[in-house]
Amino acid sequence: MNASSADGPAQGGPVTFGTRLHPWSRYVALGDSFTEGVGDPEPGSPGGLRGWADRVAEELSVGHEDFAYANLAVRGLLLHQILEEQVAPALELQPDLITLNAGGNDLLFHRSDPDKLALELDSGVKVLAATGATILLFAGPDWGATPVVGHARGKVAIFNENMRIIAARHDAVIADLWALRQLTNPQMWDPDRLHFSPLGQHTIAMMVLETLNVPHTLEPMIPKALPPRTWREARADDIVWAREHLVPWVLQRLTQRLADDNRHPKRPDPGPVFGAGMPPGTYVVTDPHNVHREGEPLGN
Repeated sequence: MNASSADGPAQGGPVTFGTRLHPWSRYVALGDSFTEGVGDPEPGSPGGLRGWADRVAEELSVGHEDFAYANLAVRGLLLHQILEEQVAPALELQPDLITLNAGGNDLLFHRSDPDKLALELDSGVKVLAATGATILLFAGPDWGATPVVGHARGKVAIFNENMRIIAARHDAVIADLWALRQLTNPQMWDPDRLHFSPLGQHTIAMMVLETLNVPHTLEPMIPKALPPRTWREARADDIVWAREHLVPWVLQRLTQRLADDNRHPKRPDPGPVFGAGMPPGTYVVTDPHNVHREGEPLGN
């Protein structure tokens, strides 16, 4: 992990930024349904989903006018598909912060060998880390109490240990879902027990921000409401990346193999998290009695 401090560039060690909120301005999220945000429906978000990555980006944009965010995750993909279809487009976007979650579908539904998966992941992380961007990986959650998929608990644990070796080798950081014991609360999960609920996504977003040592305004058990306007409404005026030559290439690359089933990333076009009419950090609550949409506590 390469991170910049208030006094200049720094490599390795804790992520500390002195008086600055954080050093990143270009965040790209890679992965499958977990990163896409399945389980956290939000009509006002691109693709109709919000998720932990959007929530993290919302916080990272506060105080950073030039901050841009792209989410290339596509549900259902295996690890090798994520690496083949998302790594090259991500590099073209020149991010300085990358989150990567992959391998869950391989372990849960394909009975893959966690050691072989780790070798594949290591190669992909090596390419990403060579850019100098901060890389954040995820240790998988504990599905031990979940029917059917609980059989993969041991393999997930092995994969997690391999993940720690990969992170150490490439100077990445790990967001440890296995250690996040709040996820044992049934409220954190979608009814399918495979994806996380809005509360679970919110809790994971908090953990990611704290792993990155970023000050934030999220509170436990109180998901923050989505601002009324989205980045789509103002992207023509606010976009800070050179979309004219990057985006067509990204869209072509990412949709080529997924055209048959109409799957595509929800945010292939990097841009501001918020619209021009909604400055970062501004939240409007229109109905305080709406528990799920407007930020009231969902549980104790």
